[in-house]
Amino acid sequence: MVPITVVESELAAQFQQLGPASAPAYERVKKVISAGVRSGRWAHGQQLPSEHQLVSALGLSRMTINRALRELTHEGLIERRAGVGTFVAAPKAASALLQVRNIADDIRRHGHRHHTEVVLVREEPSDAADPELRAAAGPVVYRSLIVHFEDDTPIQLEDRLVNPAAAPHYLDRDFTRQTPHAYLNEVAPLTRGEHIVEAVLGDAAQRRLLRIGRHEPCLLVRRRTWSRDVLVSVARLLHPGSRHRLEGSFGADWALDAR
Repeated sequence: MVPITVVESELAAQFQQLGPASAPAYERVKKVISAGVRSGRWAHGQQLPSEHQLVSALGLSRMTINRALRELTHEGLIERRAGVGTFVAAPKAASALLQVRNIADDIRRHGHRHHTEVVLVREEPSDAADPELRAAAGPVVYRSLIVHFEDDTPIQLEDRLVNPAAAPHYLDRDFTRQTPHAYLNEVAPLTRGEHIVEAVLGDAAQRRLLRIGRHEPCLLVRRRTWSRDVLVSVARLLHPGSRHRLEGSFGADWALDAR
């Protein structure tokens, strides 16, 4: 890793090159720090100069430096640990917003290790299920509650209800070896999906499983998937906001179809 003293010198030199007319001082501080992070010059987890060191190196007020660091923290590029220092933040796990993909494949695609913790897999009454799923499944549904990990960090709590008619052997599967998504796509190939995304706070049980604090914001993806005209599953996918992002892309053809 690049020593803090070297980072401090690089920041000072780059800050001076921008010149005072290019942008407000705090924006210039953000720009030079962002450049070092996004270019990979400073590795994830690397400690950066302290607020006091930046004040001294850049000749700016503490208020200006604090604003720059605070905004970079909100943007997810750095993290500030009380009593420890400022560090380059690890990149958030990403999943597709406009596609239905296997989370295990996404994690491995980014060079990390995926594994699961199976909380429960069981049969339950369908009384509280989605009305369309209840109509398709009858009196019972299969439910699985699974925590997905990227390396050793929990990044998704998957709470899924499944139509037994579409996947009669669902309860017999080992979901530490294969994700529910992968298995369901084998037995009832996906032909249509639906996503609804909202910001929520997890309840006590969810926070415990995801190892997050009481006030950690989360992204909740409500996903329904069909095979032909049969609703196969309804899933609630809960992600800690600090560890995850949703991403997608579209073009003119997609926009025309979506109108």
